[in-house]
Amino acid sequence: MKKSMNDLFIKLSVFLVLSVQSLTAQESIELISVAFWNVENLFDTVNDTLVIDNERTPEGIYKWTEKRFNKKLRNLATVIQQMDELQKKMPDILGLCEVENLEVVQQLNQVLKNSPYQIIHRDSPDRRGIDVCMLYNANKVYIQNFQYRSLKLYDQDQRRIFTRDQLVVETIISGSKLYFVINHWPSRSGGEQKSKPFRIKAAELNLKLIDSIRKVEPNAALIAMGDFNDNPDSDTFIRALKTSNSKHLTSKTKLYNPMEELYKKGVGSLAYRGQWNLFDQFYFTDNLNWNFPFQYYKAVVYKPKKMVTKSGPYRGYPIRSYTGTTYLGGYSDHYPILMYLYKKREPY
Repeated sequence: MKKSMNDLFIKLSVFLVLSVQSLTAQESIELISVAFWNVENLFDTVNDTLVIDNERTPEGIYKWTEKRFNKKLRNLATVIQQMDELQKKMPDILGLCEVENLEVVQQLNQVLKNSPYQIIHRDSPDRRGIDVCMLYNANKVYIQNFQYRSLKLYDQDQRRIFTRDQLVVETIISGSKLYFVINHWPSRSGGEQKSKPFRIKAAELNLKLIDSIRKVEPNAALIAMGDFNDNPDSDTFIRALKTSNSKHLTSKTKLYNPMEELYKKGVGSLAYRGQWNLFDQFYFTDNLNWNFPFQYYKAVVYKPKKMVTKSGPYRGYPIRSYTGTTYLGGYSDHYPILMYLYKKREPY
């Protein structure tokens, strides 16, 4: 039995490689590209008195001017434009975090050449005013429903800690229903262990959302993505979400995390003090490996050459907008992540 399963994996891998290579010529499969990117403090230049953003203004310590803002938009757009590296186009689904408001996302969308995107966004209660959102190719993706769910956290004195909402989107893609959850979990501010309970709470909210969907639709397919501020081997994933990178999932591990294997190989999406982390991740329901019209193909950290620091102590790091308060004019401190789903086309 074990040998036959291994043979099946080999045959499937060969099929995928050959199918992707012949995609243009034969159109044998349909590919859907899903991406996520923490775009690092995409703020406008206006001081919003309802949130803490005065540092990101022309008068603030970052000297955040319209010129710098527009350069950031152009930089982000050049990466997004070719992010789907197999099909040389923009991804069909793009989750973003660290965006200040709808207006900055709209301006980014305007900079994208021939953008196919529509936007889902709502201001979150985060005290810095940063949100999660989703851009989707309206020519391929139909939105049935979406909702933002609040993550309610409290400090030791039972005072509310305001953080980012979690965005749940119900879509139809080529006749198949797919759910997406966009995340930006609480940071490690104050230390990993001290802040860990907040991310456990975020994981529990993810599970609650998944359970509420699968209670109504037991075979629902769902992809979660985001900056989770934890690595794939963290307790939030292994113990709370019970994710696994094994395709032989047990009854206790029904969520597959393709980033776990990448992390074991030393792949990261951001670096800090010489240590690579893979905080930016996808995980998804197990049926996307076996019995759903769309099947998982692969996931990668997308590192276009233009984004990579070429030399010096930060060689290999993404070129970011600032180091400290020193302006670098780059992209983000995170690399984007990208995954593909495939669907075999039925013969005419």
